[in-house]
Amino acid sequence: MERRSFLKMSAALGCAASVAGCKTSSDDTNVVPPKPPVGEETITWSACLVNCGSNCPVKVFSRDGVITRVETDHDVVDGDDIYQVRACARGRSLRQRTYAVDRLKTPMKRVGKRGEGKFVPISWDEAAKTIGTKLTSVIAEHGNKAIFRSYGSGAYYGFASNACFNRLFNLNGGCLNAYGNYSWAQQIEAAKHTFGTGSTSGSSTVTLANSDFLLGVAYNPSEIRQSGSGEGYDYLKALQKSNGLKVVMIDPRYTDSMLGKESKWLPIRPGTDAAFAEAVAYQMISSGWVDNNSLSFINQYAVGFDAASITQQKEIFAASGDATKQEYAKAMKPEENYRDYILSQGVYADQPLKTPEWAEKITGIPAAQLEQIATDLQNAKAPYIVVGAGVNRQANGEQNMRALYMLSVLTGKLGTLGASNGELPFMSSMSRSGIPAGSNPVKESISFFTWSEAIHNGETMTARSHGVRGTDGLDTPLGTNIKVIISASDSSLLNQHAEINNTAKILEDETGVELIVSCDCWMTPGAKFADIILPDTSWLESNDLVNDSYASGALGYITAMKSAIEPMWDCKSMYEAAALIAKYMGCEAEFTEGKTEEEWLEELYQKTRDNSNNLGVVPAFPATYKEAQKVGFFRKNMNDKHVALESFIKGGKALSTPSGKIEIYSAELAWRAANWDQENSSDNPTQVKGDTITAIPQYTVTWDGYEDEDTSIDYPIQLAGYHTKGRTHSSYHNVPWLREAVEDAVWVNPMDAAENGLSSGDKIEMYNERGSIAVKVRITPRVAPGVFALGQGAWFKPGNTVGSTGHIIDEGGAINTLTRYQPSPVAKGNPQHTNRVAIKKI
Repeated sequence: MERRSFLKMSAALGCAASVAGCKTSSDDTNVVPPKPPVGEETITWSACLVNCGSNCPVKVFSRDGVITRVETDHDVVDGDDIYQVRACARGRSLRQRTYAVDRLKTPMKRVGKRGEGKFVPISWDEAAKTIGTKLTSVIAEHGNKAIFRSYGSGAYYGFASNACFNRLFNLNGGCLNAYGNYSWAQQIEAAKHTFGTGSTSGSSTVTLANSDFLLGVAYNPSEIRQSGSGEGYDYLKALQKSNGLKVVMIDPRYTDSMLGKESKWLPIRPGTDAAFAEAVAYQMISSGWVDNNSLSFINQYAVGFDAASITQQKEIFAASGDATKQEYAKAMKPEENYRDYILSQGVYADQPLKTPEWAEKITGIPAAQLEQIATDLQNAKAPYIVVGAGVNRQANGEQNMRALYMLSVLTGKLGTLGASNGELPFMSSMSRSGIPAGSNPVKESISFFTWSEAIHNGETMTARSHGVRGTDGLDTPLGTNIKVIISASDSSLLNQHAEINNTAKILEDETGVELIVSCDCWMTPGAKFADIILPDTSWLESNDLVNDSYASGALGYITAMKSAIEPMWDCKSMYEAAALIAKYMGCEAEFTEGKTEEEWLEELYQKTRDNSNNLGVVPAFPATYKEAQKVGFFRKNMNDKHVALESFIKGGKALSTPSGKIEIYSAELAWRAANWDQENSSDNPTQVKGDTITAIPQYTVTWDGYEDEDTSIDYPIQLAGYHTKGRTHSSYHNVPWLREAVEDAVWVNPMDAAENGLSSGDKIEMYNERGSIAVKVRITPRVAPGVFALGQGAWFKPGNTVGSTGHIIDEGGAINTLTRYQPSPVAKGNPQHTNRVAIKKI
């Protein structure tokens, strides 16, 4: 029995006893005491909607308006097509998260300095009026580009999502757009310029069962996709089915995706993946294997392997009549081809040979192992290559990704069942309808990562300098600084952005952003910098309709969420919050369309029910949304065995690259290299080490990388960030259960521990010129020597002690206290796995 229920019952029984004791009539001795106020336990369905890619369903048990327990799906018997979708520890801790002590309970306004966390309660009406009035005045004075909704993925809702704020803005002239995201920015650009895809079009994970060799680079589905459905589940099933599959994993850490399931683990130094790929490519090309086995494939389906193919494509572009392609042609240089680069010939004759011995010194992987990988790729009938997103979050992330993609091209086996091209696996999904956000009238967009710079420098940011899109020409400035930030389900406002200490200073300055609004459920580190706080409802208090998100594997599903309890305190959904603000912007009728939340959900359910992609769902969808809520959970195996590039190679469908082929040499990147600001550009050199763009993939030495001599003495340790099982990014950090289950400690190799006099349990300060953090040490051979590994997402918590470089030590251990704000060359994305630090015991 729950403590609250017990107390209620005890109080009622105590009252009955005291009343009976005061009676004098003998008849009163037979009075039956009142029934204890303990109702029947009810079961509703909800979902865990954090950004892991699965949206797992959960069963919520409640009694008398109190959640008593949360369980996972166990309604079917596992089979090959239909099986249980079991939530991980995070989803199972939703009761603790819902009742967290730091839940936001009422709208509040700031009364102290930004970041102090001093607020007073206000009414919803005052909050909505303040926000609506400010939005209206800023738009009138600065234009819609001065309004920015920061990138937030803390809640993957269907209806009451942060898309409600997009709808609000678009009804009032729009807001500044952002492209890319913190997870995939560099790989999106790498895949676009290689395959014309979005970086998630690799072969489905289930097709791995048809492979004979798996090369996984930073591939860790068992931890980041640990749902009882999803990619991690598909990965394990495929390994069981593929007898004789050789599995080689390249990663600085020995992850839970290995644990004996791999044939070989090869630890690599962070940021050196392109050097690894080039050494393998050198073996395949210099040995004559490519000429004898895959050259005809490369010549037919790719551009850029040799000078002749670039010359031919350059002539096609020049004669095309397409102004953009003609501009590309002017920038293309046939002499800068991939074959000559790898073999150090032609214009690359003065560069070192990309031999395994060369790469061993950089990557830490023995030359013999690099040679063996080349042999394995050559011998495999269906080599499945997959590169995890951690590779792209480096200062040279675009180069790393493109270099690794090349290995799949060199094999000549793309389009074969069981083979893949290095992209993340393709995931099919059931379809659900969400609230229509409308179209944004603002044409300009910035990189998601450059918002903090746009607060003071947005007026001067251009396509040439910052990759701004939608402007007229390379040098037309964006023209406006960001004046209002709406942060909804979002920790990128502070915790997940780079260089936290500097970001905090930017946000503290009220001459920059004039209004910061945080709509969330908990007092996150970023919420403390808000001017107005709007308390959102948690998932267990919400009615909604959600699908299986973007990485749920072969099994698709829909959850008709039903609130287990009424919204607590004075919390409202993001839909309700946005509707209240719409009232003060004069568009409430247009925003709501005269519908209640219940009517919206019924309408969206009917559209979902009628979607042809959802045919064959089990059980069948009932007639109404309310009936669907009673059932709760619907599933369907999508039976999608997508094979990467099969439609191009076997179906003849042109790719979405400028040439329509695989671009080893990217015409657009050749043009960008000639026109964008970068390290050594003629007009405006950035002088940032490694800030370079090249038409072919090339290993690049960067700031804070393994070979960066400028920082290696003062900061001798490479610090690698990774995703832990106890959080999804920063979500769930405030759940004590998970902090106990998954230790927040930095992994240290025994060799490094001995060198630095460290033992497990020691507390150390890790620092660089950007900040200091305090963390516990865990000694383990599961991390490469010279590399410390720390789970990202811990909440920033500045203490009272000044660290070694003059910064207040972050007692929370947020890795982004140490990361650098330096947008990557092509994507202008976050390089937050590129770090060097020093340490000392505390």
